[in-house]
Amino acid sequence: MSLCFLSACYHQGQNEKMIFHYNEVNGIASLDPAFAKSQSVMWPVHQLFNTLVENDNDLHVIPSLAKSWVFSADRTRITFILRDDVYFHDDVAFANGKGRKLTAADVVYSFQRIQDPGTASPGAWIFNNKVDTIQPFKAIDDTTFQLQLVRPYLPILGILSMQYCSIVPYEAVEKYGIDFRRHPVGTGPFQFVTWEEGQALIMKKNPHYFESDSLGQRLPYLDGIHISFYNSKATEFILFREKQLEYINDIEASFKDEILTKKGSLRKPWQNKIVLQKSPFLNTEYLGIIVDTNNQLVKHSPLRLKKIRKAINYGFDRKKMILYLRNSLGTPAESGFVPMGLPSFDTNAVKGYHFDPVKAKKLLAEAGYPDGKGLPTIKLLTIDAYLEMGNFIAKQLNELGIPVQIEVVQKSLLLTMTANSTALFFRGSWIADYPDTENYLSVFYSKNPAPPNYTRYSNPAFDALFEKAIREENDSVRYRLYQQADQVMIDDAPIIPLWYDKVVRLVQPTVKNFTTSALNLMELRYTTIDKH
Repeated sequence: MSLCFLSACYHQGQNEKMIFHYNEVNGIASLDPAFAKSQSVMWPVHQLFNTLVENDNDLHVIPSLAKSWVFSADRTRITFILRDDVYFHDDVAFANGKGRKLTAADVVYSFQRIQDPGTASPGAWIFNNKVDTIQPFKAIDDTTFQLQLVRPYLPILGILSMQYCSIVPYEAVEKYGIDFRRHPVGTGPFQFVTWEEGQALIMKKNPHYFESDSLGQRLPYLDGIHISFYNSKATEFILFREKQLEYINDIEASFKDEILTKKGSLRKPWQNKIVLQKSPFLNTEYLGIIVDTNNQLVKHSPLRLKKIRKAINYGFDRKKMILYLRNSLGTPAESGFVPMGLPSFDTNAVKGYHFDPVKAKKLLAEAGYPDGKGLPTIKLLTIDAYLEMGNFIAKQLNELGIPVQIEVVQKSLLLTMTANSTALFFRGSWIADYPDTENYLSVFYSKNPAPPNYTRYSNPAFDALFEKAIREENDSVRYRLYQQADQVMIDDAPIIPLWYDKVVRLVQPTVKNFTTSALNLMELRYTTIDKH
């Protein structure tokens, strides 16, 4: 395979080959997993590398490079038994250009590399205050790896499934140096061929990949992946319509109404021509309120009163908002902060807020502002993309007597203001770093700074439940503790949850076994393309 793959000869060979095409509007910054911070990087990294453990479609942790693992009696040490049939991709970094077998020493090297300040990985934080400071990572022998924790911390398995924790060979990192970002060598189902930045990225099937299907056929089924880099969603949509792309992720607002009904299904002209895939996505959209009464902004604001915060929560119609402004692409957030898609999500266990103007008015009166009389204007900071949403909420709240004024600011400014606690009332969203409820509830843990605790929320009852949960080994008991903590927080109302997001994909009917999960991590190991 050569650069010819990028031009006409690549397209001519498509009839014989199963090549999966997709477009990356945002470009790709790096193929080095130590820099897998954004979705655009995570997707190709997931094809090229493996982690010790991974998540199934239901977000349960399952084996990958590690066959099994066991916790010590005090739950501070995890011993992983690795597969002994995993090889790195063939590459000139290795003797004779042949990929060598992966060992436990590679795991130690990869994890130390993330922590090394010289790497400057944006994922360096993942082990902070969690793993031992003296010898956190240890290779007992070629197939036995040990991880030493400072204290019991069950969500560590979720962290080890992150793309940051992909296993890399030291030979390739040392040979390519900074260029490892554009010459990746891993153990994944696909291996790197070429990358013309801004043009195309090509990967081919790894013929030595260690996984097989239930019939013993070696994975993956696809022959390769072709990623283009058109920076216009409109161009991407045209290419998809012309069947030059296998799928597109997310639907641009400008042609959302052309494709979807208000209820989020395909309009007649598109039915039977394309496949619409929807599933929960680990992202909660919300409005945040600083509740630290030592903050000067809070001292003289009506938002310092819990009853006012609750009145706002009851004061607008989330269902109508999602139906009319988002074509039903999202689920109204009427539970807690923890979104749909996580195993602990349960609307019966965590009761949030729904549209109830009578209750909102009652709370207003109890707070000393009957029908909103005397209530000063409350300013909500948002970004331009959410202006319509902000206006919808403000209009409904104003009708109840809660005067809300929308102020649009640049995204970078809003991020700065929320980080240094100068935005009293702001729009935010929280996308999971790893698939554990702990990642969401850590946003309200009093010992955490901003970020992630942007609201500066502090409640000893919440903290106690949170700390107990992350030490709990039994999943069902841990989920109950998470739910109780979420309920304590939502009753205090430092946030106004808006909606739980959805993965939305348009897929060609010829693409089969292209599944999704709440992490929206592109999974292509079992995917096929029907050429007939």
